[in-house]
Amino acid sequence: MRLHLLAHAATAAARSARFPLDEPLDAGGRRAAAAVELATPEHLWCASSTRCRETASLALPERPVDGDAPAGPDPGDWAGRSPADLLADDAAALQAWMTDPDAAPPGGESLAALVARVGTWMDALPREDRTVGLAVVDPPVVRAAIAHALGAGPAAAWRVDVAPLTLAVLTGGAGRWNLRMLQTEPRSV
Repeated sequence: MRLHLLAHAATAAARSARFPLDEPLDAGGRRAAAAVELATPEHLWCASSTRCRETASLALPERPVDGDAPAGPDPGDWAGRSPADLLADDAAALQAWMTDPDAAPPGGESLAALVARVGTWMDALPREDRTVGLAVVDPPVVRAAIAHALGAGPAAAWRVDVAPLTLAVLTGGAGRWNLRMLQTEPRSV
């Protein structure tokens, strides 16, 4: 299988470095998503957030979604807040979350749990040669998928830069994934 993972287009939270709420794309994000040219995949999965659904419908307006892709990490009590705000309230919790893959925001999900959840989803995908699937997801899901594919552990997810509309292409299936491409500039694919 060839699995394409497309990070959703820009939102107000992404542009201001805040933990996301379920928000739509901003005007620039809508324009950018509509300009991306994607080949129609055999399978299309999409995370349930408004920002991911909107990106999918703008990038592939004629293609219905086949099923759900993994949701982004649950930011818990940090939803809608910026790291700068959190530094003033609870610097120790923010520092722990940024350095320990098992640390989670209050009421939220750890990076280790996200990588495990995304890896389980990836490994359950059909392993059919020459099948192309596209998943429209949050940037942390792209990072988690790459960490899982490389067998690098959850902390490696912090080492992958994923901007809005970044495309990662993985090949393989359960037990054996490879990173084929990471494209950070949106263009035709």
